[in-house]
Amino acid sequence: MGAYDQCSQKPSPSPSLGSVSAGARAVFAWLALLSAVLCLALLHLLRGSQLGRAVVSPLFQYITSSTYNQGTLPPYSCDYSEGQWVWSPGHARRYNGTECNVKDSENCARNGRPDSGYLDWRWQPSAAAGCQLPDFDAAAFLAAVRGKHVAFVGDSMARNQAESLVCLLATSFPYSMVYRDQDPGTRLFWRWAFPSHNVTVSSYWAPFLARATGRSENYSMTYSTVYLNELAERWSADADSMDVAVVSTGHWFWRPSVYYNGSEVLGTHLLSGLNHTEIGFLSPYREAIRMSVQHLAGSGGRTGRVVVVSTFSPSHFEKAWDDPTTCARKTPYREGETEVGVIPAELRSIVREETAAAATRNGGATRIEVLDVTKLATMRPDGHPGVYMHRDPFARGVPKRLQSDCLHFCLPGPVDTFNEILLQLLNSRVGK
Repeated sequence: MGAYDQCSQKPSPSPSLGSVSAGARAVFAWLALLSAVLCLALLHLLRGSQLGRAVVSPLFQYITSSTYNQGTLPPYSCDYSEGQWVWSPGHARRYNGTECNVKDSENCARNGRPDSGYLDWRWQPSAAAGCQLPDFDAAAFLAAVRGKHVAFVGDSMARNQAESLVCLLATSFPYSMVYRDQDPGTRLFWRWAFPSHNVTVSSYWAPFLARATGRSENYSMTYSTVYLNELAERWSADADSMDVAVVSTGHWFWRPSVYYNGSEVLGTHLLSGLNHTEIGFLSPYREAIRMSVQHLAGSGGRTGRVVVVSTFSPSHFEKAWDDPTTCARKTPYREGETEVGVIPAELRSIVREETAAAATRNGGATRIEVLDVTKLATMRPDGHPGVYMHRDPFARGVPKRLQSDCLHFCLPGPVDTFNEILLQLLNSRVGK
């Protein structure tokens, strides 16, 4: 508290300007500027500690809440899609995943992951962007979506980001679980409420966005059947209620599937034995994105709706999926050490093209944005649970084979950065 009081106390009365020389006034000005910088730096350092958050966070919440309510936010002008991860000790050490009920397989610290350096990096936009990515601010986020429904729709990466957001918000504001599946392990539909701002956050499992049966619902099946003329029922039925819709999908399109338009088979992917045309997955992915954005843009005539489509976040399986060392890196890739893959780049292009086309058709009635996370996710092979999707995986020695998760991110972890960027997108919406 001493440091906080020192920065907050009122200055002593100053001599009148008329009785002070120009040189002395310059010295006073420089001293005042230096004091302000030191106080802000001290507040920033305090926020990084547990005690500091308890002391300083209310002040920052008050400042940000007041600023957001006054509508004085700067316009969104930063390109966060390119950059690099830079060392920033403690940056992602923001919450305890157990306390905010993250999925067990992504609770890396609880599961015994011995290293924690993956929590000490932040995303720095490229020099060409000319900007910084601000830290996540729970008060600012809730102020931006006060009284609204924030929905994440898509595959398990959509759910990964939804749980990250709930945890980030829960560091400063109480929440309640409104609904969850009877089987907590499935997480097909979960909903949380933040009563302080009347905000609802939901997560909808819809790995193809379109209606699908087969393996996407039952893992004992060998492939999925996808109907590209229909959207998945649960999320599409709730679309009218969504004020902010974050759409994130892609990984299930790589898997064996049969694609239909009504009763007509359009083709298959990785199912040569069914004697249908192989159509790959890029065109079905494009159609699913297009249909989903169109539905959200035209659903319910809701004013002020924001539709955010996330680009593809790639996995990092360097070896077989059940090799205990398949994603065991401890640090991010450095610039030039790896590049965005051909397929992830193509999926990213599809998202950009379809959102741009939808925005043109929509005429601005609905805000349609891209959350471009492909590059920053590509650079983080160290942020996955790996074998620490299991509790204490090496308690009985090192197994020859053990399932690893090199797709989702640990919570806390790099996926929190997705929500830092999402906040900036919402800032631009509030400020306009």
